[in-house]
Amino acid sequence: LVHCKMVKFSPLSLTLFLASSPLSVAFAPPMALRNAAAAGSKLSMSADEFTVGVLGDLHMDPRKMEDYETGRDQWKPIIDGAKDSHGNVAVVSLGDLGESKSVYPDETNELFAGTTGCHELAAEFLSSFGVPYELVGGNHDLEGIDEFDTDKGNLDMFLRVHDKPSPNFVREIAEKTLLVGLTSTVFREAKYTSHEVTIDDEQMKWFEDTVTSHPSSEGWKIFVFTHAPPNGSGLRVLQENHVVNGCCWLNHSDDKKCRKFIELVRENRCIKAWFSGHFHLGQDYQDSITFPTIDPELGPYPNRGSCVFVQTSVMRGGTSRDGRQQSRLIRGNKDGFEICTVDHQNDGKIRLDATISYTDSNHEIGVYAHEDEAYDHDKYFKVYAPCAGDEKHPPDAGFRQYSSEDSTLLINEEVNEETVAWWRLACGRVLGLLNGMLIEYDPSTLAPLGLVVGADELVGKRIAVIDSGLEECALNFDEDDEDCASSVEEAREQAVIMYDDDGKVTVIQPNEDGSYWRKIVRNKIARMKEQRREKAARAFAEEKLGIDEDQVKENVQSSWGPYTSTSGTAKSTVVPGMEEFEGVVYKR
Repeated sequence: LVHCKMVKFSPLSLTLFLASSPLSVAFAPPMALRNAAAAGSKLSMSADEFTVGVLGDLHMDPRKMEDYETGRDQWKPIIDGAKDSHGNVAVVSLGDLGESKSVYPDETNELFAGTTGCHELAAEFLSSFGVPYELVGGNHDLEGIDEFDTDKGNLDMFLRVHDKPSPNFVREIAEKTLLVGLTSTVFREAKYTSHEVTIDDEQMKWFEDTVTSHPSSEGWKIFVFTHAPPNGSGLRVLQENHVVNGCCWLNHSDDKKCRKFIELVRENRCIKAWFSGHFHLGQDYQDSITFPTIDPELGPYPNRGSCVFVQTSVMRGGTSRDGRQQSRLIRGNKDGFEICTVDHQNDGKIRLDATISYTDSNHEIGVYAHEDEAYDHDKYFKVYAPCAGDEKHPPDAGFRQYSSEDSTLLINEEVNEETVAWWRLACGRVLGLLNGMLIEYDPSTLAPLGLVVGADELVGKRIAVIDSGLEECALNFDEDDEDCASSVEEAREQAVIMYDDDGKVTVIQPNEDGSYWRKIVRNKIARMKEQRREKAARAFAEEKLGIDEDQVKENVQSSWGPYTSTSGTAKSTVVPGMEEFEGVVYKR
């Protein structure tokens, strides 16, 4: 493996270095830098210099334009200065352009996001920065479900309004430096949650062709922009939202396609940076930027090629999950680039966050310019991720091993919200316990994939992993209680079970594709239809059955297929434990 190098300073050494350096930056790169007191450090001007403004989720609301106008006015001096200096300037929007609710509630219930009016407002705003803008679509940008019957119709309007020839884009911002973007093109046709950011096969092939045809060995540098980050980025995520709902990573619900992006990053060192939004988290966390590697003395090699991954915040107040209102600024040239924050709550002040210096086409030095400035929020937002270790470092303390006597793994204490543990199954899948939940992790990157068992069901119980394959038996599908591995050469078969002190045992069966995380949240169109059916059922119960209005919600329930069972005969649609219900209960 070719490792890139990183320099990391302790707070004290960083302070000493800055105090002694006339450059007032966090490292000494092989390029001329000069201090700009009012706007952070600044790369020296050269013909190959470029500047890119990166805007996170806008979620524009025509009733609340003040923050957008203020943010644009803060950007204009930055952009105008770059235009005067070198002219290689662009603005990139990371999508989710409109508010996902009615912005005219007295007139209509229609969601604003994804409508023609939404995109026309966004196009007018993005065009007002005075430089060309590029755009990638997010999970809300095809949400014009009342105006358009199909994703294609919605996408065609999106492309027309923003004058885009295709969902993807490529722009050569400076010599042998490309800006590349990919758009989510699925909403109504989503197999699971409509808020998964889905890059279609055509764009994925185009992206692979683009990065492989612009190799680092020829001096190419590629900056990628997508609404959500790829699996393996190492960025801070929201477990209580994007992880459990299966919409955290690009193409989250498809194992192979989800992992494809980080594989391309590892294989193509021309990919130097990847910017994303989606999480509505600020830029004060140090892990809102992740480097390709770390000092080998500090931890295992993260295997992220030559790519720096960067989280981007939001511009408007009320759309942020942590109160921040920030954008990203990229300033670069042939020798490297800086990642900065434009703070919209502080008169557009520019703060240097990280500096990356190229030492050759496959190596770079990356340095954080400051410590984590959001420490008070760290525990709330930070999601634990397992660490497998390497030849120099053992796995983290949460790693659990199987018994050498009977190949059984026991979490032999009652699970609570403080329990942290993870393990690998024989099939290669990775499961773990966090915040009282059973979570599945990606076997390659150990990024969280989704919820297997919720805390409401798991807390107070115990977990065990036991062998379930019998080496010698005959397959007999006529009997309900007998099955076995078809040959001893097959991978060891296991059962994951949950049990309590009363002897009640639940087998946690994998999905048909072998994964364990539950694709619970489904397509928004399907959910809206189901809600309408429930509303009609409640009206029926009131009008025809005489049920009181304050009681009707407790008397209406829904059920879903497919019903699953170990039985080979369809005998019942009742799920154990669901015979009695309170409120609207969903069973399958």
